[in-house]
Amino acid sequence: MTAAPDRYRAVRRMLARDRGESHRVSTPLELFFDLCFVVAIAQAGRELAHALAEGDLSLALPGYLMTFFAIWWAWMNFTWFASAYDVDDVPYRLTTLVQITGVLVLAAGVPRLFEDQNLDLGVTGYLLMRLAMVTQWLRAARGETGPARTAALRYAVGITLVQAFWVVLVFVPHEARAPLFAVGVVAELAVPVWAELHNRTPWHRHHIAERYGLFTIIVLGETVAAATVAIQTALDEHKAVAELLPIAGGGLLICFGAWWIYFADDAHPYLDSVRRALPWGYGHFLIFASAAAVGAGLEVAVQHAVGATHLSDRAAAAAVTVPTALFLFTVWALHSRHHKRGAAQPVLPVTALSVLAATLAGDAGVLIAGLLVALAVTIGIAMTAQTAKRS
Repeated sequence: MTAAPDRYRAVRRMLARDRGESHRVSTPLELFFDLCFVVAIAQAGRELAHALAEGDLSLALPGYLMTFFAIWWAWMNFTWFASAYDVDDVPYRLTTLVQITGVLVLAAGVPRLFEDQNLDLGVTGYLLMRLAMVTQWLRAARGETGPARTAALRYAVGITLVQAFWVVLVFVPHEARAPLFAVGVVAELAVPVWAELHNRTPWHRHHIAERYGLFTIIVLGETVAAATVAIQTALDEHKAVAELLPIAGGGLLICFGAWWIYFADDAHPYLDSVRRALPWGYGHFLIFASAAAVGAGLEVAVQHAVGATHLSDRAAAAAVTVPTALFLFTVWALHSRHHKRGAAQPVLPVTALSVLAATLAGDAGVLIAGLLVALAVTIGIAMTAQTAKRS
């Protein structure tokens, strides 16, 4: 009989992993963690599409940004912690499953947050995720000494204090929540900066780059799935093939192009310091949120094409072109500008502006945006081939 793996025989001491470890890849638990987060992303995208279709930006944007911040921040904290301290024993796995339970509770509360800013269920789910993270940091502190122990304890204390703030926010009047929410976001973002002031958590830059790439793929996959369901529903109910083909074609080109552009350059060589890694990690909020919003925008464009909304042609197109342009620009700011030289440098910023301009085309805006993204990919391939030929 094969011996049981170490993780089933005893609880390991949680020690930091080697940041130079070779062949470090995502674990099955990390992949499962990501897939469960898609449930919350799908809920946020669905509610965003519904609010946009109603033309209610005052409800759509705050609700989406608040929800997506909670999803992204919990995912990001787990990802960087796991890169440094993943021991894959029974307590680690069980604590991670508690975090997954938390995101599912958060997902269940998304519709209430959009409808009437009811934070009860959302905050409950978020607390489950974050307090489980506190448990992980306390366990890491037990295995560390010196500055590393101090950093782990600072994480635990900082996260706990911010969670107390979120609980208080539930009891605050609705009109005061927006500015206080911004305060909470700043506090959340400040915790890693404070915790790692004198000691860098030993995350693995190849592993981090892979984790972010995989989550980008998952978010883009959810975008494709949301658009597919919207088109299928429209076909079943309205049989509007001619109206939907340009949206389907443009949407696919945007999603395929977004994948190609994101993975055109390797991110890990750039992640050689905390000073670079923190803005890079934080900046991915815009990448993930805009990628998911493209799917919601495609749903809106489909509804508009079959006459199910009262939006103007340009407003419906903007639901797709604005997040697409934001995705392109943010990928350029975080990835591409560090690798491109000469004439290749402005390709993505110019494409982002051109995609925004495509909004003016109204009904044809989605298809034009898709063609522009495809053109950017084609130009990038041609310039890369030319550079390779010269060298």
